[in-house]
Amino acid sequence: MAHVVVTIAGRTYRMACDDGEEAHLEELARRVEDKILSLRRGFGEIGEQRIVVMAALTMADEAEAARKKFEGLEAEIAMLRGAVDRVRESDAQLKDRISRAVNEAAQRIESAAQDLAQRAPASNDIG
Repeated sequence: MAHVVVTIAGRTYRMACDDGEEAHLEELARRVEDKILSLRRGFGEIGEQRIVVMAALTMADEAEAARKKFEGLEAEIAMLRGAVDRVRESDAQLKDRISRAVNEAAQRIESAAQDLAQRAPASNDIG
């Protein structure tokens, strides 16, 4: 288990995390600190606990908006996958129809060629 020292709202905290997660935890702490500093610039000194709660609520709101956007994108992806599946099915049906039409045309050509061969005078009859 690794440990990281982070500073949030002027206070230093020693945090435990999984090995290899140190940089990630430090980045999260920086984001929280940046949010607090941003709120302080906007509201001034309104009390440590209040500013931390406001930062937490603001970040929770941003996370909720991102979650909703993600869900919307997931729904759009599902719709697009359905459209792709329909296009693939339509394409397969079209290829099948074309294949049948080509086979039928080939059979007609072959039949016509046989009819012509039967009607044509034999080459040794020409005189």
